[in-house]
Amino acid sequence: MFLEQLSRISDRIGGVLALSLVAKDGIPVESVSSDPDLDIEVLAAELISQARSIADNHRDLAVGEVQQLSVVTDRLTLIVSAVTREYYLLLVLGPDGNYGRARFELRRARLALERDLI
Repeated sequence: MFLEQLSRISDRIGGVLALSLVAKDGIPVESVSSDPDLDIEVLAAELISQARSIADNHRDLAVGEVQQLSVVTDRLTLIVSAVTREYYLLLVLGPDGNYGRARFELRRARLALERDLI
């Protein structure tokens, strides 16, 4: 069920190397990937841990809930997007990926996936 949704989301963005639905413990529930060398499990564990830490800090500061976190490297753009308090989407964009479109589609995906995850 989630695999089809992830594939549709990925296709709408373009330039996606991987898209994963990840539980709050950092373990991917379902993933689509076009790069066999990309270790999505390690990326998910590290980035979800960082996103949760940042979210906790922002909660303590009373500035609101973190919705998305982006990390841009010289080779990739990584976006962690909250779906619920228990699940995140992790998107890995290649250099030809459209960052704006990715953020928009991840917001849309949140609305679509949220119903199935609650």
